[in-house]
Amino acid sequence: MTPSFGTRLRSAMDERGPLCVGIDPHAALLASWGLNDDVAGLEAFSRTVVEALADSVAVFKPQAAFFERFGSRGLAVLERTVADARAAGTLVVMDAKRGDIGSTMAAYAEAFLRKDSPLFSDALTVTPYLGYGSLKPAVDLARESGAGLFVLALTSNPEGAEVQRAVREDGLTIGATMLKHLAEENAGAEPMGSFGAVVGATLGDLSSFDLDINGPLLAPGIGAQGAAAADLPQVFGAAVRNVVPNVSRGVLKHGPDAAALRDAAARFAGEIREAVSA
Repeated sequence: MTPSFGTRLRSAMDERGPLCVGIDPHAALLASWGLNDDVAGLEAFSRTVVEALADSVAVFKPQAAFFERFGSRGLAVLERTVADARAAGTLVVMDAKRGDIGSTMAAYAEAFLRKDSPLFSDALTVTPYLGYGSLKPAVDLARESGAGLFVLALTSNPEGAEVQRAVREDGLTIGATMLKHLAEENAGAEPMGSFGAVVGATLGDLSSFDLDINGPLLAPGIGAQGAAAADLPQVFGAAVRNVVPNVSRGVLKHGPDAAALRDAAARFAGEIREAVSA
């Protein structure tokens, strides 16, 4: 039986450090690499990132939108990127933020979490704001496939607060409610559950939230968005060991030189390792 995503992620984090590198080939970044904003540029960018970093980072997080904008040819590049990364031993978290109900949610799940899908990924980001229960098809298929989910809980964008910090009748915020659901999904899992939360590293003191969900916390915001590795213990407290900090532009801006990409990733990885083990 395939080990669970939580088991595989814990092993990768312990062996390689917790750094997650985004694969975000937006037009400005392609241009800065001297690449055209077309499918050939998309493929050259993605291949370079994977070849440079797949043997050293724990996780890649491709942003699906930057591939989808090129239609079927872009999706073909995404399929190859996912396959090449996973073949090299790097876990892939597909950043697609899917969310819907019923059969539509099930179809989204099948696209990214069914083992024989060409886009099968180790985990998928999902949005729960049609109600946490709407994610059940994805939760069920993730369990069946040994994959995982990262549920948007406390995101780093300022607009997120109007939903995620809204207070329910029971006194819990919406974000805290999502964390509670995830803790229930992960109950009893060892060494770590497979159902994680997206929690921004830029949010400052989160001690009023129970981040101990026995699962991973995907933390965007390190680097270009203003957070630093040294901020992680303050933001995440006792849950910092399960944090998967995501860095995209902070690493990718050093391309297309493969050595420069490796150096940047190694620098962030070292800073993160030092911060979370202090």
